[in-house]
Amino acid sequence: MVRFVLTIFLFGFSVSIFAQQSENVWKTLGKLSYKKEYDELMGFKIDKPVFSDQVKALDGKEVTLKGYIIPVEGYKSHTEFIFSAFPYSMCFFCGGAGPETVMEVLALEPIKYSADAVTIKGILKLNDKDINRLMYKLVNVRLVKS
Repeated sequence: MVRFVLTIFLFGFSVSIFAQQSENVWKTLGKLSYKKEYDELMGFKIDKPVFSDQVKALDGKEVTLKGYIIPVEGYKSHTEFIFSAFPYSMCFFCGGAGPETVMEVLALEPIKYSADAVTIKGILKLNDKDINRLMYKLVNVRLVKS
């Protein structure tokens, strides 16, 4: 009986830590600034992201994130989508948050759309060069929890 109670406690503790780590990744991704830089192709100054050392440390690392699949026009498949820290009504594309709260996702297998939060895991890639893409991209993504 003691072993059972201890197992349940440890499981609950690890789930709690897992949820905190996921939330902390979104908070870390928000640690950036912007600098104005002239873009030759666009012909005007743009805001270029400047990633903090904490964000740079996540580049190329596997991270786990809890968030929301954002339905967008031109949705290619369920392996390519936009992922947000916030539900659609509060998402960056709806004016409720900053661009650091969304990312492009390339999943290994299709992930079914849900209006509820899902947890995914993948390799984080930073983008401060291509203004036609989001600044964060998660590749080799797997669904952890729906």
